[in-house]
Amino acid sequence: MPAPIYRGVFPVAPTIFDDAGRLDLEGQKRAIDFMIDAGSNGICILANFSEQFVLSDAERDAVQRAVLEHVAGRVPVIVTTTHFSSRVCAERSRAAQDAGAAMVMIMPPYHGATIRVGERGIYEFYRQVSDAIDIPIMIQDAPVAGTPLSASFLAKLAGDIEHVSYFKIETAQAASKLRELIELGGDSIVGPWDGEEAITLMADLDAGATGAMTAGGYPDGIRRIVDAYFAGETEKAAGLYQQWLPLINYENRQCGLAACKTLMKEGGVIRSDAVRHPLAPMHPAAREGLLTVARRLDPLVLRWGH
Repeated sequence: MPAPIYRGVFPVAPTIFDDAGRLDLEGQKRAIDFMIDAGSNGICILANFSEQFVLSDAERDAVQRAVLEHVAGRVPVIVTTTHFSSRVCAERSRAAQDAGAAMVMIMPPYHGATIRVGERGIYEFYRQVSDAIDIPIMIQDAPVAGTPLSASFLAKLAGDIEHVSYFKIETAQAASKLRELIELGGDSIVGPWDGEEAITLMADLDAGATGAMTAGGYPDGIRRIVDAYFAGETEKAAGLYQQWLPLINYENRQCGLAACKTLMKEGGVIRSDAVRHPLAPMHPAAREGLLTVARRLDPLVLRWGH
């Protein structure tokens, strides 16, 4: 059978903690149920907006197992398996596949502000991971890695390495890079995707993006935009984007990864919106600003748990 092609809205699920900072796996399941009810075409877990960098390996395994078992095939799940080590990343990716992941998302290897790997090492890194699995790899091209990945190099990876076929582009001038990547890579670029909370969504769709990986607070709003666009109703999509842009902007520029949890707690999806120390709780003024903007749109997240 031909491999499925994943399109649409695949938001990042937050990792849910209680007020003491411990994993709340029951809250995690409720967050996943809400995201599915809100129209997510699929879900990504253990990403940067999931606070993957504050989790132990055992906690990563616990979240992965709990989510994949709870989803039980209702939607495809992408698991982020980023690690500097080629071997560890390959092992994580194989474990994610064995647990039921539909795809893995991986940043290029980096550590801190200065430890980087050149193109030859990055090429071998992705090749070793690909050799360990049978599911697609999404390369996350984001500024946090501090690793320049040209469109031509990404196209070469897609052409040469079997499972490298999806790309989440979050760099400056993302639309231009997506357009060039699609032109250079042709059929090997199965999934050119938008990211960064949809702050560049319309330009990226115009450039040929077929997926959007946003945060998890309002998949229903992002679905309306993307569905209209893919149905050929581009003016309707643009109008919907203008409606939702203040919330997208507030999340992207004012709140970051904490926004999703704040919305979920306000709507009774989860009991605690705690982020893990040393991340700071959201300032009360920012919280009220976020909720004020969100209430104007009446997203499902503010009603789901009540």
